[in-house]
Amino acid sequence: MNIHSPIIQTTEAFTGQVVTDVAAAISGVMTTIGNRLGLYKAMAGAGPLTSAALAEATSLHERYVREWLNNQVAGGYIIFQPNGGLYELPDAYAPVLAVDDSPVFLVPALEVCASLWHDREKIENVFRTGEGIEWGNHHEALYCGCEALFKPGYKESLVADWISSLTGVEAKLAKGAKVADVGCGHGASAIILAEAFPNSTIYGIDGHQQSIETAQVRAIKAGVGGNLKFEQALAKDYNEHDFDLICFMDCLHDMGDPIGAARHAFEALKDDGTLLLVEPAANDGVENNINPVSRMYYAASTGVCTPCSLSQEVREGLGAQAGPGQLVSVLKAAGFGTVNVAARTPFNIILEARK
Repeated sequence: MNIHSPIIQTTEAFTGQVVTDVAAAISGVMTTIGNRLGLYKAMAGAGPLTSAALAEATSLHERYVREWLNNQVAGGYIIFQPNGGLYELPDAYAPVLAVDDSPVFLVPALEVCASLWHDREKIENVFRTGEGIEWGNHHEALYCGCEALFKPGYKESLVADWISSLTGVEAKLAKGAKVADVGCGHGASAIILAEAFPNSTIYGIDGHQQSIETAQVRAIKAGVGGNLKFEQALAKDYNEHDFDLICFMDCLHDMGDPIGAARHAFEALKDDGTLLLVEPAANDGVENNINPVSRMYYAASTGVCTPCSLSQEVREGLGAQAGPGQLVSVLKAAGFGTVNVAARTPFNIILEARK
């Protein structure tokens, strides 16, 4: 037995673990409902409430609200006071459940889960055939879930922590630079960069036309556009060059040819340009990724990331838990001379690469 593996449990203990997982899975639907109906937001900062008071505040039926509350109490999300029948969302839990722009707002991850249930037959089929699933062939919950999940973290850390950790890049962007956000999706990170650095020109690039169209709408709503351009193109065939900074935000591992994509970025950068690579947090080796975050990412990788890669040419299948060792190897193979880990968060690893 590998010394890094979890301790083997008795059947009874393992049954308890699986029951906990099943309870969490089915309760995830309740968490999503609580978010969509505004229940968490109504409880945030309100102190102890009766189920009737919460139902009145949200214009919902009390009997359903009460049953939902009891599920939340059983799961430890909400505190119950038997004397008076009062329910309370602790202040410390609100950023995770009720604050949309919090970097630890995790409810959108359940939309990603929902997309995997919708796409279960497709995923089962690729297990049998070894084929892939193109990004655009997933249920729409995946795209909205990913945007809502990643955006608060980008808003919190992209400029303040990640860009500032890169050698000389923040000053370039403040003065006026040319930046590419490759695999920009719905444009969350590109919009943040355009807002933070109005003197720079940001190019959002993605191969999924619907995502580009959504990104354009998002940019208009955000009031940016003069320094932000969107283009439908693959990571190996966009024509713009002479970039000061090229970003890959949680997307390089989804590509069929990550080395080719990184090589194209290498060629599109100025000689003194920088590549910013943001990837899911991981360590090198499965034995060093035995934790809840990696468990979540391995599942998403099985259902989304690896099939996406295997649907494209080269079919590298890097996976969402590649780890810094493999990521450095990819960038070195693409031609980059200097690669280092610039920053980490509980959910991301950030690499800086230069020629």
